[in-house]
Amino acid sequence: MWPPTGTSAAAISTCLGRTSPPWHRPSSKPPPTLPRLALGVDFGTSGVRLAISAPTGDPLIEQGSPYPGPFTEPESWRRGFRSLMLQLPLELRQRIGALALAGTSGTLLLCHRNGALLEGALSQALPYHLACPEQLPAVRELLGSTSHPASQASGSVARALRLLAQSQQLAHPSDVLLRHQADWLMGWLLATWTWGEEGNNLRLGWDVVRQQWLDGLPSAPWAQALPRIVPSGAVLGTVAPMVAADLGLPDDCELVAGTTDANAATLAADPSREDGLTVLGTTLVLKQFVPSPIEAKGVSCHRLNGRWLVGGASNTGAEILSRTFSPTQLQDLSRQIDWTTSSPYRLRPLLGRGERFPVDDPTLEPILEPRPIGDALYLQSLLEGIAEIERQGWQRLQELGAPPIQRVITLGGGARNPHWRRLRERILGLPVRNRPDLSAARGMARLAQGRMESSLAGPA
Repeated sequence: MWPPTGTSAAAISTCLGRTSPPWHRPSSKPPPTLPRLALGVDFGTSGVRLAISAPTGDPLIEQGSPYPGPFTEPESWRRGFRSLMLQLPLELRQRIGALALAGTSGTLLLCHRNGALLEGALSQALPYHLACPEQLPAVRELLGSTSHPASQASGSVARALRLLAQSQQLAHPSDVLLRHQADWLMGWLLATWTWGEEGNNLRLGWDVVRQQWLDGLPSAPWAQALPRIVPSGAVLGTVAPMVAADLGLPDDCELVAGTTDANAATLAADPSREDGLTVLGTTLVLKQFVPSPIEAKGVSCHRLNGRWLVGGASNTGAEILSRTFSPTQLQDLSRQIDWTTSSPYRLRPLLGRGERFPVDDPTLEPILEPRPIGDALYLQSLLEGIAEIERQGWQRLQELGAPPIQRVITLGGGARNPHWRRLRERILGLPVRNRPDLSAARGMARLAQGRMESSLAGPA
């Protein structure tokens, strides 16, 4: 939280560059002598996190909080962000020159054209990990035979078809929009729900390589529900006046199109071409920059800062650990494990039925038993199971043409466990560097900062 406990009002004023008395009401624009700041926001599975960076790129503040309601309630995303913003000093908020936000890849909702949510069950978002296998025949009829991520049961097209089928009860079912988490929130900030960022819409059928929707989507009867696509980093305009006033932002604060949460984490880590990036969050995500696009089932291919970024997301992850053990238990049990030896148990710790990557199988079942008597051995078996899926993921990317990686950079909550790092090094056969300090919010702040710098530089 900010400011730190015990910080004096005078010290806060000095930090913020405030020269007027503390009771002075600031104007809607910061004094021209103060440098503008960049704000990055990450809407994750359990809460919202924001980061503010200085013009040097150094982080000034980073904090987060859980959503005030369930993840599937879009209003809880907005309320959580607003609450977190209003905890910051107004003088700091009024120096923000640009902001960008990231959302979970594939979390989809229906809304009216003015952004208002529908009623009843249709007011809920369908989360990114929800597979809709009953929609697969309709997906294949619509898209044909393709390896694109949108063609999977866990893709957003399947979720869209489920939502649209449920919306037929509406008086005017054609007056609804399909928007992913980040795009709906961008619409709120802009007061227009026209746009969709390309990376967030990959699983809805946007072809990043060809820069168009997959064949079948433009002629679908619900094509008017699709967003107009913009690339990550595009400046969409200034934050709507009413929203800016409510959040304490300057009236010229620009909104920059963000990206998915995993891509945002990649921007924060800034990996070299020989690095692989693993995000050990609720789920397991692998990312790697490659010379040219790779297209295959279960593999995403994004364009980020002019480079091709491929990867995949598994339905395993750190959430399976938090379902089984408390944070204190995880710390204590990790210290008891002999990381140099392998567990005799071979588990497949998926969060539920179905897998996306490294294999695309909506019927694949988790294997969480047998459970040994000792909790430390069971934890080791779960950690090894996750690491084995990670190893298979890197192997799958290489089989598809990605160059071999020489090191793995790890982000997310799982990066806080140094014992797990040693286990993963043994299973992956690669050096692993944990960077729990790097967040998707920081990556979004970096993206927003870059857009401000390019604007200040003027045209080439």
